[in-house]
Amino acid sequence: MHLIVLTPFELGLAALLILALAGLSLALSLGLARTLLISAVRTTLQLWLVGLVLKTLFAHASPLWIGLLAVFMLVVAGREVMARQQRRFSGGWGYGVGALALSVPSLVIILLTLLVILRPEPWYAPQYAIPLLGMLIGNSMTGAAIGLDRLTQTAWRQRTVIEARLMLGQRWDEAMADIRRESARAGLIPIINSMAAAGVVSLPGMMTGQILAGSSPTEAVRYQILIMFLIAANTGFSALGGVWLGSRRLFDERERLRLDRLKS
Repeated sequence: MHLIVLTPFELGLAALLILALAGLSLALSLGLARTLLISAVRTTLQLWLVGLVLKTLFAHASPLWIGLLAVFMLVVAGREVMARQQRRFSGGWGYGVGALALSVPSLVIILLTLLVILRPEPWYAPQYAIPLLGMLIGNSMTGAAIGLDRLTQTAWRQRTVIEARLMLGQRWDEAMADIRRESARAGLIPIINSMAAAGVVSLPGMMTGQILAGSSPTEAVRYQILIMFLIAANTGFSALGGVWLGSRRLFDERERLRLDRLKS
């Protein structure tokens, strides 16, 4: 089985579907036509740029350049986590909580995968390191953002309940226990749903890509199971870490609720 090469003509045919959707949005006055078209253009430009960068990295594999790309990916992901929160922490904490919760498990799990599980030669082989890290960050970003957003929103709405618990003598972690649980649960539900539906409702992206590229379906399945487990673990650790860090930041050293540290 050979890989079918896509030309600009085939991509243009697919783009016509986006134009049709934008036209329908315009006809129904949904107000999404311009945003949809801008997103399509951004997707095209960003993916072409990433393709050029990856082509260069694959030709000149170096742990330094791969490390710099990983740092860049984590920096951008941290900003996205912050941007998806309706009530975020003010100052550097607004960026730091999400970025830290995302970066630590992502780096630990990608190093574990490369050094212990896959063991490519060299261990920093870009065709393994970059796609794997991208999938880990992309999925974990959503979990961390949802968990933090649920945490700050719920704490804002239930501030009187939290303060009443504190006045009754509960510690900060006791007063926030149920809110932390619900926030962590919210962050984990999307990846749990994805795992439950994998192979039944839809074929996951990496498995589909490998099959289209001509790999054996059984080999593609093994890689996809590995990826799903890594993504689920990384998402869980990121969501739990973000919720814990966010909860701690909501209180000062005297265990007083500090909602003034949040901004809309």
